[in-house]
Amino acid sequence: MLRRVLLVVVAIVVIAGAWFAGLVFGFFGAHQGPGEIAKRPIPAPIVAARASAESAAARDVGVAEPKQILFGDLHVHTTYSPDAFQTSLPLLQGDGAHPPADACDFARYCSALDFWSINDHAEGITPAHWAETKETIRQCNAVAGDPANPDVVAFLGWEWTQIGTTRENHYGHKNVIFRDTEEERVPKRPIASTGLVRNLLANRTLLARVLPPLLDFGNREEYFDFDYFAREVNSNPPCADGVPSPQLPLDCSETAATPQELFSKLTEWGFDVLVIPHGTAWGFYTPPGSSWDKQLTGEQHDPEKQRLVEVYSGHGNSEEYRDWREVTVAPNGSASCPEPTDDYLPSCWRAGELIRERCLAASLDAAECERRTLEARQNYVDAGIAGHRTVPGATSADWLDAGQCKDCFLPTFNLRPKSSVQYIEALTNFDDPAHPRRFRLGFIASSDVHSARPGTGFKEFARQVNTEARGARTPEFARLVAAPAGPPEARSAPFDLNTPVAGFGLIEFERQASFFLTGGLAAVHSAGRDRGAIWSALSNREVYGTSGDRILLWFDLTNAPGGARVPMGGEVAMNDAPAFEVRAVGARMQKPGCPDDSVQALSPERLERLCRGECFNPTDERKLVTRLEVVRIRPQATPGEDVSQLIEDPWQVFACPPDPNGCSIRFDDPDYAVEARDTLYYVRAIEEPSNAVNGGELRCSYDGDGNCVEVKPCYGDFRTAPDDDCLAMVEERAWSSPINVNRLR
Repeated sequence: MLRRVLLVVVAIVVIAGAWFAGLVFGFFGAHQGPGEIAKRPIPAPIVAARASAESAAARDVGVAEPKQILFGDLHVHTTYSPDAFQTSLPLLQGDGAHPPADACDFARYCSALDFWSINDHAEGITPAHWAETKETIRQCNAVAGDPANPDVVAFLGWEWTQIGTTRENHYGHKNVIFRDTEEERVPKRPIASTGLVRNLLANRTLLARVLPPLLDFGNREEYFDFDYFAREVNSNPPCADGVPSPQLPLDCSETAATPQELFSKLTEWGFDVLVIPHGTAWGFYTPPGSSWDKQLTGEQHDPEKQRLVEVYSGHGNSEEYRDWREVTVAPNGSASCPEPTDDYLPSCWRAGELIRERCLAASLDAAECERRTLEARQNYVDAGIAGHRTVPGATSADWLDAGQCKDCFLPTFNLRPKSSVQYIEALTNFDDPAHPRRFRLGFIASSDVHSARPGTGFKEFARQVNTEARGARTPEFARLVAAPAGPPEARSAPFDLNTPVAGFGLIEFERQASFFLTGGLAAVHSAGRDRGAIWSALSNREVYGTSGDRILLWFDLTNAPGGARVPMGGEVAMNDAPAFEVRAVGARMQKPGCPDDSVQALSPERLERLCRGECFNPTDERKLVTRLEVVRIRPQATPGEDVSQLIEDPWQVFACPPDPNGCSIRFDDPDYAVEARDTLYYVRAIEEPSNAVNGGELRCSYDGDGNCVEVKPCYGDFRTAPDDDCLAMVEERAWSSPINVNRLR
């Protein structure tokens, strides 16, 4: 009997040991392929009916001979992106892998887009992934029907995902998108960044690899597959330095440390390409005090490639500038904590107050508590994006609304004002006084979705599917994806950014969950539905962005020299007062469910898993546009000119009648002829309020002085019910691209 027991114990130990060794040495898991695309195009009459509805709306609002307005999403991740694969896992309430084929089917059958692009993080794309991505995009286009009139156009691209540890070495994220898809017209490999993102998979701990499949044994294969994916990425050797990009071998990982290097490598290929910055003002990963001034140098900006910027996405709104600061940067480069203002509470200041409250509660001397308060503020500043780690035991609710823009429309988390789009547009570089440099960027919006679901903003539902608000499924899993906060202490703890932490512990992922939204859209005024026509509109900046609703918007300068009209995104030289015309029509309201063409194209199981039973399904009734806002920016005319005095937002506001056929206004600027300086103008079309996922963001309760005294965060993890969409009323909107009006010299 004893011998049998011993044999059983030995067998269990051997099996367990073999299983553990398999985990450690990577014997388990399999490559996740690109998936299969449904082969049924959207019928041509249905596509034509969509165009007819928009044309009729254009005629009703008085637009003569309009181009087509087409809607798309130029920022789409699949589980070929490392972070997307990770958040698809069961421990983060993910619903499994969503490869590139899912993005094609979602764009065609769920969100009914006219165009989209794939933008997986280059840092996680192996040669096999790149080959599969290219082939999937080609297949998606092959299903689209007549190339001159396709149901949807798919573009090929990637995301260059740079994150600096300091404001000096941070440049941010840029999507790289190519006009063509043929093998001879695209690079052999994507070009990744260097730094934090690239180290994400390389630095996975043994504990992070072993525990998930043990704790969630029924779903172990999904964790094995992610581990296999990580090994695939880490096995890709770096490319040699100093070798022109086209001459490098296929099976190496190519990197560019700065925008200058990225633009240089893209120039070596010589293909038609657009580089689109996004998340410029995101405090999620952008070091406090970061500024876009350094990106306007001749080396770091290529005006032929970098022609568009993303003002809004599922991570919030990066448009608006404010003159408060998250840190104060001295001339010598040192940083300190600024005092609060009526409209802004610096997070570093809140860190000090939390420590002060704890210190006094512990009955310590007031002078000692003041010293610890000052220490806590500076520790927070010194820790950069990990400042929240300097206050032991602090919860997301403890921070109240610290770090947030209180009067912005759906602002991005921890907004960085000197990286906002308005600030970017106001800058001028005078390194060469005879040829000052400016950014001239068209505006788009996108989703930045990480579940292969382009255009998620067509309906406001399914928060944990259509936004990035996903967190740990249980408290036990929470300890795997973020380092424990520890018990509250009455003293701040310095934090070194080089300290290894678990999962998303370096960044405020917990508070960020309240700021994840359904995505925006890019709209183009296009001469046709084909790839070339859409690309021309993008390149010409004849584009605008929306917060998700398919608002129709026209913005033109009407008195250019020679009597020409200049559309949004255009540029003109003139000395007379410019005159403008704006027309806008609200988005069509939605009915529940999916249209017949989607139901017939996908199986019931796939329709439910991918679309969650809801598709773009418009009625003939439209939302009302309630007002039109005009923003005027006068870019710097002399070095050091105060940007806060150059951005007028709003400069003019026009109320719209309650007319479902839309709103039309004309205005001019007599100041332009008098003040004799270059000026740019753009407009916002604002819709009547409607419910939006996470529309209340932190959901503050305020006292009589306007201070946030309590928050009700909408968590991504187990603390908020999965079916709670945290809906709140917002005013959806569209942002036109600017029209630049320059003085004749």
